[in-house]
Amino acid sequence: MSRDTLFLLDPDWADPAYGGERHFYCKECMIVDGLLATFPERAANIDVVRVAWPRPRAAVVEAIGEENQNLPALVWDGGFANDIEALLAALAERHGFPERHP
Repeated sequence: MSRDTLFLLDPDWADPAYGGERHFYCKECMIVDGLLATFPERAANIDVVRVAWPRPRAAVVEAIGEENQNLPALVWDGGFANDIEALLAALAERHGFPERHP
């Protein structure tokens, strides 16, 4: 069985739509990054790949298709989650991270 892969956006990027001078981060990626940092023993079982913000995101397209470039994304044999709630649930179920409180 292969390891799960977690795709996260690089934490600091400029958006040309805002003149390319303002820098941004992805809120959902930061939530997942916080989980990884808080529970490093669980995070050690996941391959983390950081990708640049602009599309196309070649590594993501190769893994789950062009229509699924929304990040963060957790990819495993036969499935993936790239909606934040489904991704957090998958991290809890597949890797023992605590569940998000409703």
